[in-house]
Amino acid sequence: MVALLISVIVSAAAVIACIVYHIGLGGEIFWGLAGFLLPQFLIGFIVRKKITAVQNELQEMLTNGQKQMTRKIQMFQTKPGGNIKQIQRQLESDQKAVVTQALAFTKRFEPFKKWTLMMGRQIATMRLQFHYQLQDFAAADKLLATAGLFTGPMMMEPMVIAMKIARQYKNGDVAGAEKTFKRRVKWFRGNRGTLLYGLMSWIYMQQGESEKARMLLVKAKDITSDETLAANWELLANNKDKQFSNAGLGEEWYGLYLEAPPLPKQQRMHGNAHGGRRF
Repeated sequence: MVALLISVIVSAAAVIACIVYHIGLGGEIFWGLAGFLLPQFLIGFIVRKKITAVQNELQEMLTNGQKQMTRKIQMFQTKPGGNIKQIQRQLESDQKAVVTQALAFTKRFEPFKKWTLMMGRQIATMRLQFHYQLQDFAAADKLLATAGLFTGPMMMEPMVIAMKIARQYKNGDVAGAEKTFKRRVKWFRGNRGTLLYGLMSWIYMQQGESEKARMLLVKAKDITSDETLAANWELLANNKDKQFSNAGLGEEWYGLYLEAPPLPKQQRMHGNAHGGRRF
């Protein structure tokens, strides 16, 4: 790491200068520490500023892409006679184009790896999410297996952990999914753990273990205060297993690609389509 090397060199130079000019032990300690910490602070400030600028550019790219897709959905909803499957294919194509562009954009973060200790893991985490969104699960699984990717609170965003659990489930490792859930969910307070509770309860339901799902939701509904989790708990408590649904969790849930989202609906046109009067 370049920043650390520079700090060590500056600190050593400061100590040597103190020895040459007979500053004394106290001065050597003070200037040695100052020579180490000051470059760290200055370099960290400059690098963080540059990283933030690149992150904002990436976020703007993603936001603009989402806005364009939202406009298409709105146009479709207000235009009668549209082909639902056609607009769905168009939206999927648009999303793939935006995410592919974002994945390529992550190369812009590579130069910061030599300046920031955690940048390598942050880049891997971003690429994991983009590969997952592209449904390139082979690449996502490879990144999920990367040693150290999930070490430390910085790397533990709920969606990233949910992706790992979902892939373990899809790869037939239900025990591993349950282990990951139990180990990671405790890091997320309040409603930050909503997606993880919803996902694990859904996995239990797929395994025919509705009682496990119900017991988990007893805890989850109080911790998260989420309406969807509370509704699912009530359904299971009343033996209405078939009505269990995570649809209320919205885009985050469907972003795991375990269930297909509902197709956009068109607004119904009332009266004569040409605006004429009926006689």
